[in-house]
Amino acid sequence: MKTNKFKEFFATSWAIDNKTSIYVLTIFITLLGISSYRSIPKEQFPEIVIPTILVNTVYPGTSPEDMENLVTRPIEKQLKGINGVKKITSNSLQDFSSIAIEFNTDVEVPEAKQRVKDAVDKSKKDLPNNLPGDPNVADIDFSEIPIVFIQLSGEYDLDELKAYAEIAQDKIESLPEITRVDIVGALEREIQINVDLYKAQAASVTLTDIDRAVATENMTISAGNITNNGMKRSIRVQGQFDNMDVIRNIIIHSSSGAIVYLKDVAEVKDTYKEQESFSRLNGKNVITLNVVKKSGQNLLDASDKIKEIIDNELTNKEFPADITITKSGEQSRYTRNTLEELNNTIIFGFILVTIVLMFFMGFTNAFFVALAVPLSMFVAFMAMPAMGFSMNMIVMFGFIFALGIVVDDAIVVIENIHRTHQHEPNIILAAKRAAGEVFLPILSGTLTTLAPFFPLAFWPGIVGEFMFYIPVTLILTLFASLFVAYIINPVFAISFMKHEFDAPDKQKLRKKIAIEMIIVIFLALVSYVFYAVSGSEMAFGIGNFMVFVAALILFFHTLLNPYIKWWQEKGWPYLMRLYERQLRFVLVGRNPMYLLFMVIGLFFVTMVLVGIRSPKVLFFPENMPNSINVMVNMPIGTDQRVTDSVTKIVEGRVLTLLGDSNPVVESVISNVALGAGDDMDFARNLSSEKGKVTINFVEYKYRNGVNTNDYLDQIRDEVKGIPGVEISAQKNRAGPPTGKPINIEITGENLGNLIHDAAAFHNYLDSLQIPGIEELKSDFQDNKPEIAINIDRARANQYGLSTGQIAGELRTSVLGKEISKYKVDEDEYPIQLRYSEATRENINNLINMKITYRDMNSGLLRQIPLSAVASIDYSDTYGGIKRQDLKRIITISSDVLTGYTANEIVPQIEKLAADFPVNEGIQIKLTGEQVDQAETSDFLVMAMMIALGLIFFILITQFNSVSKTIIILSEVIFSIIGVLLGIVIFNMSISIIMTGLGIVALGGIVVRNGILIVEFIDTLKERGMKTRDAIIQAGLTRITPVILTATATILGLVPLAIGFNLNFETMFTQLNPQIHIGGDNVMFWGPLAWSIIFGLSFATFLTLVLVPALYLMVYEVKIRIQRRKSNKIARLVK
Repeated sequence: MKTNKFKEFFATSWAIDNKTSIYVLTIFITLLGISSYRSIPKEQFPEIVIPTILVNTVYPGTSPEDMENLVTRPIEKQLKGINGVKKITSNSLQDFSSIAIEFNTDVEVPEAKQRVKDAVDKSKKDLPNNLPGDPNVADIDFSEIPIVFIQLSGEYDLDELKAYAEIAQDKIESLPEITRVDIVGALEREIQINVDLYKAQAASVTLTDIDRAVATENMTISAGNITNNGMKRSIRVQGQFDNMDVIRNIIIHSSSGAIVYLKDVAEVKDTYKEQESFSRLNGKNVITLNVVKKSGQNLLDASDKIKEIIDNELTNKEFPADITITKSGEQSRYTRNTLEELNNTIIFGFILVTIVLMFFMGFTNAFFVALAVPLSMFVAFMAMPAMGFSMNMIVMFGFIFALGIVVDDAIVVIENIHRTHQHEPNIILAAKRAAGEVFLPILSGTLTTLAPFFPLAFWPGIVGEFMFYIPVTLILTLFASLFVAYIINPVFAISFMKHEFDAPDKQKLRKKIAIEMIIVIFLALVSYVFYAVSGSEMAFGIGNFMVFVAALILFFHTLLNPYIKWWQEKGWPYLMRLYERQLRFVLVGRNPMYLLFMVIGLFFVTMVLVGIRSPKVLFFPENMPNSINVMVNMPIGTDQRVTDSVTKIVEGRVLTLLGDSNPVVESVISNVALGAGDDMDFARNLSSEKGKVTINFVEYKYRNGVNTNDYLDQIRDEVKGIPGVEISAQKNRAGPPTGKPINIEITGENLGNLIHDAAAFHNYLDSLQIPGIEELKSDFQDNKPEIAINIDRARANQYGLSTGQIAGELRTSVLGKEISKYKVDEDEYPIQLRYSEATRENINNLINMKITYRDMNSGLLRQIPLSAVASIDYSDTYGGIKRQDLKRIITISSDVLTGYTANEIVPQIEKLAADFPVNEGIQIKLTGEQVDQAETSDFLVMAMMIALGLIFFILITQFNSVSKTIIILSEVIFSIIGVLLGIVIFNMSISIIMTGLGIVALGGIVVRNGILIVEFIDTLKERGMKTRDAIIQAGLTRITPVILTATATILGLVPLAIGFNLNFETMFTQLNPQIHIGGDNVMFWGPLAWSIIFGLSFATFLTLVLVPALYLMVYEVKIRIQRRKSNKIARLVK
């Protein structure tokens, strides 16, 4: 046998020789890691930046079709040449054009905005000369959505409530974390001048006369300074209005020279604007404050500060006692709950891993290994602020994912030190030798584990931006675990492992237990005393925790330790003997080949079973909604009061369905016009035709098993049947923003053909009543009622009138015009001029109203009726003309009903679209979520190929052998059997993102144990052992780290996979563990966790049985080939 070479890894040896420095470093990492964790912003989801720039252009008096041709097309023409643009969408409306330019996610927002500004500047030469202003270019921040809704209610008028709402608004907006607070449902004060058409015409007073008179009277002007008796005094002309009578008594000079007072021709009122928005809570009128957080700020800190303002500054202090303040839709509540559950999942998984390690390695060694978890995470926490990461559920899952993996390196190192120490009494020499022996396989194993995550870090698109945090978190944590395993763990091992190896006698053990119990009980008593004095809940929790630790010490030494000893001395050796027998049987004769054929056969059988069972395929995992939005969409141009009346009907049906005091429902909030659009809408301003009823549910753990998807289905059925309105019920979605599950785009240039074919296809699909479709809705409206006033330019010119003069007069008459401001202290209120409601709401009055103007030839004022130069037509027009990537487009979309998936419905629609007859130039295609799904699937396949390539390169570099590399890679391919079998057996759905991500990640995890086996076989062969004996010995030697690493990874994910939730904080502080099963996290992450659990469980069998068998089979094939070559050479020599 060859001499056993002593291997040493210099970094480990240096750490062991300088252990004091390592202890100090460990303390430093712990303190800095905890500090970093506390300072990292907390969010539910990462803030995804979608570089989107909006170009808005106003052109009064222009139809949607003219708006498209005169404004939208010229701007789009310049925009299409910008680099980095992903998509251009536009909507040409009456008087308004809106263009949204979405860039690729690698383009910075300021750069994107500048590129758009440059393109818009180039387009100005092609735009109409009489635009009232330049196109407005602004960026959109989709992360700026309300984090909480605050409702104010009480026995007060809305204007009084608004005054209190403004106090709360000012205080909350002063927080650095808040960008703005929108007030919904309040009345806006306004001074109205409502002109009587007939009185004004009789007095020959025009709207322009009133405008000029009010504007020139309402002013305070400084006239300079004078010196009087040696004192400088300023001169100020005071003319600002301070009451309504001053305004009413303004003198307006008519053309006849008679003095006319404003009160003679108009009504002056100090009143309120027509209510633009409405808000209700549980059916009662309230004023709602929508609080919007700044991007990148800490959500939990912001919510805590808002709560402090409400509790300490507003309630019963600035606000009267009879004003009720209610909060709803708190993102912080869900975020806090999600992060707490994930934190507790990490702790619970950590405990499970530690317990399993104790059975194999003893308490001390298990503690060394488990130490890798917090220390690795602390190192990652330290790096996160520099990378701009927040602590969100994606990052937290990265840590849960890493939980079972980070201990792998420590397991191998500590287990090898423990095994080597049994033969080498010098613990320092044993630690150096053991760490050096496994350095290369561990390094290769870590690199191969990370290999699949490197391509995932370059995941393109919105989904990639969302999932980016998982690979980066894992890469940081696993590199940190490598540092901990080789620098920190060996130092702790040389200091403490020898005590366990020496096995102290019973008397010393009792003394040790007594000391531990005295210390723990003393700390518990101190905590309880502090709690009694201060009432601190934390002190009470620490005391309870110490009692728990005391119970654990007794449990471990009196009850658990004997079982651990039995397992180490009898149970595990017995299983190892069974494994040895099975391994020897597998290595006999042709059994390795038969085993390979069996695994290949199982692979094909699994594929057949998948085809037979046909599991549902989802893009993202289905979730139980925390809230449901019932969207009410009236025809464009609908008055907000009409929209509100319809929203009340919807709201009433929802409240009746939910019932009074429903324990599952937190609140029902209704918004009309403001805060009523979709969160992903580009335009977030007032939309009078939109209403929204939001049902917020209590947290999952308080629902007592109620599935809120059932409410979604019931609400969808309940709100149907209201004519003239589109109503859809949508649940909040987990994950990145994606398109609608069913999204049909019909494109073409001929608008008439496009409208006809889109309507025909829409009606055709409706007639088929395809199961699973909620309700198909078109985004095109061609029946918006319109009154067209056609100007006879020739006759108008004869009178010396222009179209602009006529349009301006009409606009002021109907829409009104702000002509000045009425100041009260620091507040300003608009003075609005227009004709009285009776005049402006009657088209006959408007068409017969006299236009008063000054004849430019004679200089005299003239009056002619509008009917002399214009006629009217009643017609329908388009609500808007939409375009995408410079093509006209009509979109038909729908959600899918519960129990169905888009992948079941979309193929049917695609087939129908392919056979549907359309006019030339019209195209029908399915987009939305399906496009994202196809892109994601393609990327994951490519990522898997790149991962296999990287793993292949790492393995070929280590072993310098193609055959050994292929043996180890076979684990990756065959581990998919475990994933698919688990899905089929347990009747689970396949999530494109989560299951796919699990399979890609699995590729790196399963390889590391194969490396341990193959590398140790080679080592034993180098020492002179025969191949078959080396294979058996390597299996027996490495079975412990293989089982431990696989079990640790699986147990780290089990709490998340089954959704077991236990609140460790409340368990000690309130003696309430809040145990429940399920929740948002298990629905979101479950498919990924189960994929790894199923695949790794099967891959462990492959590692321990198939890899040794393939190694022997390849070796024997090589021997046969060498023998044949030798025989041929021998025959040639003869």
